[in-house]
Amino acid sequence: MQFGGYTFVTDEGIHPAELARALEERGFTSFFVPEHTHMPVEHTPYPGGGEVPRPYFRSLDPLVTLATAAAVTERLVLGTSIALVIQRDPIILAKEVASLDHLSGGRVELGVGAGWNRPEIANHGVDPARRLRVLRERVLAMKEIWTSERAEFHGEHVDFAPMYSWPKPVRAPHPPVLLGGWGPTTFERITDYADGWIAPPPFGPEKLAEGVAELRRRAEEKGRPRPTVTAYVHGPDQRVIDGFGEAGVDRLLLSLPAAGREESLRRLDEFVTRIAI
Repeated sequence: MQFGGYTFVTDEGIHPAELARALEERGFTSFFVPEHTHMPVEHTPYPGGGEVPRPYFRSLDPLVTLATAAAVTERLVLGTSIALVIQRDPIILAKEVASLDHLSGGRVELGVGAGWNRPEIANHGVDPARRLRVLRERVLAMKEIWTSERAEFHGEHVDFAPMYSWPKPVRAPHPPVLLGGWGPTTFERITDYADGWIAPPPFGPEKLAEGVAELRRRAEEKGRPRPTVTAYVHGPDQRVIDGFGEAGVDRLLLSLPAAGREESLRRLDEFVTRIAI
């Protein structure tokens, strides 16, 4: 099982270049960041209850953040968890992801999701009730751009005539697309158009084991490759970490607070001194 780091990178916390270097130096294999373009004054209640945490208001753009991390690392996988594809133009996002993959030497993984904040989605001109269908088409359209010399796509929500777009991603056939969430249709959607699953933070190893088994059973029935599974861990509890391994998790992301330099590095050091990574 591999270990990565996950955090909101904000204008108030540790610089992403320093955090990325620290992760790589300590043996972590990946660096994942989330996305929120803005926070509407009137927003959907926070899924975890209570007020929306401050970092949601102040997060940096994920692709700019990961490009900064790419420039100061050599091996670190650069991922989004998650990119709100429904809030982005798919032609531009395909170009941005392919450019980052090209410049980083094929180190990008694109975690995607439909989002929970309905006013945020609506501000981008997307009907929140249609977000799952929009997400699917935009992912499929990006895959077409990444893998075809003359890309063409005609759908309900994405439609473009034959076009050229370079660079193509270094990773063949394209950067892995990981779908976040756990709802009634999540596993069906993963086996339809994604390559892996990013499980939600609240679920522990026992609950997650059920989902991993179900997902991989469905993939096998469809003749799809074995989906990868990424989950989150909040601290160096060896029993919990072993449980995730037994559940079939491929990668654990250490969830770090959106904090300053000293606190962020202290959390990393505490983890690596207690867990063999």
